[in-house]
Amino acid sequence: MTKRIRQSRRNLIDKSLAFIETVGNQLPDPITLFFILSIAVVIISAIASFLNVSVVNPSNDETIAAVSLLAPENIRKMFTEAVNNFTGFKPLGTVLVAMLGVGVAESTGLLSALLKQIVLIAPGRFICPVVVFAGVMGNIASDAGYVVLVPLGAVIFMAFRRHPLAGIAAAFAGVSGGYSANLIINPLDPLLAGLSQTAAQVIKPNYQVNATANYYFMIVSTFFITLIAWFVTEKIIEPRLGVYNQAEDIPMQTLTPSERTGLRWAGFSLLLLLAFIAALVLPPQGILRDPETFTIIPSPFIDSIVIIIALAFLIPGIVYGKFSGRIESDKDVANALGDSMASMGYYIALAFISAQFIAYFSWSNLGLILAVNGANFLKATGFTGVPLMLMFIIVSMLINLFVGSASAKWAIMAPIFIPMFMLVGYSPELTQAAYRIGDSSTNIITPLMPYFPVVVAFGQRYDKSLKIGTLISLMLPYSVAFLIGWAILFVIWFVLKLPLGPGAVSILS
Repeated sequence: MTKRIRQSRRNLIDKSLAFIETVGNQLPDPITLFFILSIAVVIISAIASFLNVSVVNPSNDETIAAVSLLAPENIRKMFTEAVNNFTGFKPLGTVLVAMLGVGVAESTGLLSALLKQIVLIAPGRFICPVVVFAGVMGNIASDAGYVVLVPLGAVIFMAFRRHPLAGIAAAFAGVSGGYSANLIINPLDPLLAGLSQTAAQVIKPNYQVNATANYYFMIVSTFFITLIAWFVTEKIIEPRLGVYNQAEDIPMQTLTPSERTGLRWAGFSLLLLLAFIAALVLPPQGILRDPETFTIIPSPFIDSIVIIIALAFLIPGIVYGKFSGRIESDKDVANALGDSMASMGYYIALAFISAQFIAYFSWSNLGLILAVNGANFLKATGFTGVPLMLMFIIVSMLINLFVGSASAKWAIMAPIFIPMFMLVGYSPELTQAAYRIGDSSTNIITPLMPYFPVVVAFGQRYDKSLKIGTLISLMLPYSVAFLIGWAILFVIWFVLKLPLGPGAVSILS
């Protein structure tokens, strides 16, 4: 009887996951999706303007009316401002600059070698949390995390006579489930912050959202996610998998002498760079402090965090490549820089279309009208505070099952939810943090995540029968645990009104 119940539950789960996969596959590519949304905004703006749709802005009692984008002057505007919309798209420059450094570090092999070194020096007892932690840190360069650490997790677990699929699951949970957590500001931070800032300026034109908006919360989240994944792996996943009857011993690859030399000198170069930055920031009248108040927050240091990130990867990447033999001349560096930008081609195309959508949404006043009406509804129902933020996390989670790109989803959601929540009194930084929890927690159970099939292929090396549904069922405990645990951490942070990052509050004054 119990076996039948379990089989029935499994069939229900499989059918549900198959439905999600089918529906998700029917969605258009994000570029096409934003094109459709842009057209929709144009048409809806004309209808709303014809119906005289308007609201009263509670912040200044001014009437906000819908603007038709089919009016002659706005049609001209859509043509003449298209280039400015693209070049002025906040996340574009920040992401491309950060990826110049990250791309070189990845191209020269620095990130791959660093991930190997982290997991290879860990004691056997703590190999699981080290693999997860390395995965979380490895999401700075997602390709290196997925392509290097996930298969390496299997090899490492086998070396310690543990099930390789548990190693894959632990690494995958860290790289993808902990996608928003990190000890280092990564390219995702300025990307999301740029979208959040654009949305926030609908309400407050001078509002600034820094790349460090969620930094404190994400630092704590890094260790929190590591502990949760460690518990899930050893208490749920490994007992479920049982003993692995390995047919062969797969040797664990160690670093070559040239890789060790490269890592050592790359570390020295990073320390020198950090010392140089510290010399510009730490003195009471440091050059990178605010020139008038001499504060660090705000300051040129905070404003230049993106270029600092780029240099923190670029310089050690070049040094590593030189000492490991991967770089022989300046042409190799130039090629690495070019390759890193070539890999961003799709993002650039997506940025162009999404920039037009965001501009149209702003010109039409539809975002502000939705925000005010939504805020009034929330106030009328009393649905605010913790329940509201938890519901938003769930909404983000559900959307992530069907749209894989974190930036694409936030480009759609930020213009609606950030102004709405600001009018209720919640900061853009708080809304962004809530979004990141829902987005990251379900990365590991959606087949629409680009690297999901790659992880399936890695797993099939150790279990020929492993398919998408199997991997989802293997990762589901991580997803549920991340969602619940992370939400609890968020609620604690929210209730105690702790700063989310440098100068980033939860409640607007």
